Amino acid sequence: MPRHHDADADAAQLAAHGHKQELERNFSLLSMLGLAFAILNSWTALAASLSVALPSGGPTSVLWGLIIISWKKYVPILSWITGWINVSGWIALVASGGLLGSQLIGGVISLMHPNYEPQRWHQFLLYVAYNIIAFIVNAFMTSLLPLITKSAFIWSIVGFVVICITVLATASPDYNDASFVFTDFINSTGWPDGVAWLLGLLQAGLGLTGFDAVAHMIEEIPNPGVQGPKIMIGCVLIGVFTGFIFLMVLLFVGGDVNDVIESAAGPLLQTFYHATGSKAGAICLLIFPLVCLLFATISITTTSTRMTYAFARDNGLPFSRVFSRVHPKLSLPLNALYLTMACVFLFGLIFLGSSSAFNAIVSASVVALGVSYAIPVAVNCLRGRKCLPETRAFKLSEPVGWACNLVGIAYVMVTTVLFLFPPELPVTGSNMNYCVVAFFLVFVIAVVQWYVDGKQNFTGPRIDMDAMQHGEVVGIVVGDETSGTPSADFGDVKEVK
Repeated sequence: MPRHHDADADAAQLAAHGHKQELERNFSLLSMLGLAFAILNSWTALAASLSVALPSGGPTSVLWGLIIISWKKYVPILSWITGWINVSGWIALVASGGLLGSQLIGGVISLMHPNYEPQRWHQFLLYVAYNIIAFIVNAFMTSLLPLITKSAFIWSIVGFVVICITVLATASPDYNDASFVFTDFINSTGWPDGVAWLLGLLQAGLGLTGFDAVAHMIEEIPNPGVQGPKIMIGCVLIGVFTGFIFLMVLLFVGGDVNDVIESAAGPLLQTFYHATGSKAGAICLLIFPLVCLLFATISITTTSTRMTYAFARDNGLPFSRVFSRVHPKLSLPLNALYLTMACVFLFGLIFLGSSSAFNAIVSASVVALGVSYAIPVAVNCLRGRKCLPETRAFKLSEPVGWACNLVGIAYVMVTTVLFLFPPELPVTGSNMNYCVVAFFLVFVIAVVQWYVDGKQNFTGPRIDMDAMQHGEVVGIVVGDETSGTPSADFGDVKEVK
C-alpha cells in the first residue's frame, strides 16, 4: 500500500541517522505549516516588539529591517556546540513568547486604568500563566496539536486581514504621510544613528526567527525530505509578506510616533487606540495577536521540547538517558518538556531582577538561533558546498546556493555582534544587555561539558547518506528502548523499490 511504503521510507531516513521511529507522524503539510507559522508569526511578533525598533531608527528601521573549512575530526565538537546553542536559543524563544504576551496584557490594564503602575511581578505571573497553558497542551493534548496548529494558521491570517481593514477604515482619512512611513528616522537611544538603526533590526530578526522549527519536528511529518523545505520557504514568504504589509499599515495609522513610543499601553495597543478612537475596539483587535502569541508559545514549546529530546538522544546533554525517554502512554518526550519548562521559568525569574531582561531574552533567542544556523552553513561553504548528498530532494543551483549561504553568514556575523549591544546609552546596571552574559555562559558550559562528557560519548551526526536517500533499515535496534541511548547498530539496509 502506498501509505505503508511512505511510512517505511520515512522510517528508513530516520534510521539512516541512527535512530528508530518513536514519535508518531501526526502532522500533515498544512498542520506543520500552521505550527511553523505560529512560531514565525511575523506580523504578530513584529507588531508586539515595536518597542524595540521605534526608538532605534523609527519607521525606516521598523519597515526596511524586514527586507534586509571544517575538517572531519572537528565535526563532533562543532555539532556539540551547535546543539547546545540551538537548544538554549529555542528555550529563550519560548520565554520570548510569554514575555510578549504578558506585555500586551499589561498594556490593556494600563489603557483602561491610566493610574495603574505596573510591577514586574504582575508581568511575571502573566508570563507564568502563558507557559503553564503551553505545558498543559504539550503534555496532555498532544493528539490535538495538528488541529491546534491548523487553527493557529487560520487565526493568524484572519487576524491580519481583519486588523488591517479595520484600522485603515477607522483611521481614514487621518493617515501619516508616506514620507514618514518610508523614510523617517528616529534615534532616542544615545547611540550614533547608524548603530541605532542596526540595533532596530532586532525586531526584524525576531519576526523571522524560528523557521527551523520544521527541522526539529521532522520525525512527525510524512515525506520530510520534500515537505520540510516547502514548509520552511512557504512560512518565511508568508511571514515577510504579512509582516511588511502589517507594519506599513500600523505606521500609516499610528499617529504621533512619540505618543506611540511613550504610551504606557504599549506601541501596538496605542496604535489601535489612535486608529479606532475606542478603547473597547482597540482591545478587541488586540485579542488577535494575544491569541496568536499563545499559539506561538504552545508551538515553540513543542519544537523546543523536540530539539531537547533529539539532542539528548545523541548524548548531547547531562542525564541524556533521562531526557531522551519517550513517555510510553503520552507518546511524547515528557522529561524534555519538564526541562524546557524549568529553564523557561528561570528566565522569568531573571526578568524580575532586571528591566532590560526582555531585550536580553529576545536578543539571546535571535543570536543563539542565528549562530546555530550559521555554523553548519559555514562548514558547508568551507568544504565547497559538498557536504550534502547530490540526490537530495531540494537543491539550489550553485550560484544561488553560494549567494544565499554567504549572505546568510554575513547577516549572522553582523547581527550577532550588534544584538549584544545595550539598547541605549548611557549604560547602567538596569539597562545593560545581559544577553552577552547568557550567551557566554552557554558557550562555557558547552565547552566544559564537552571535555567532561561529550568528548568520550558524543560522536556527532551518524548519517548513512545512501540509506537516507535510497534505502530502508530492516530489524534496526537503535539503543536501549528503556534508556533511549543511541547505538551504532543500524541493522541491514535494502533498497526501497
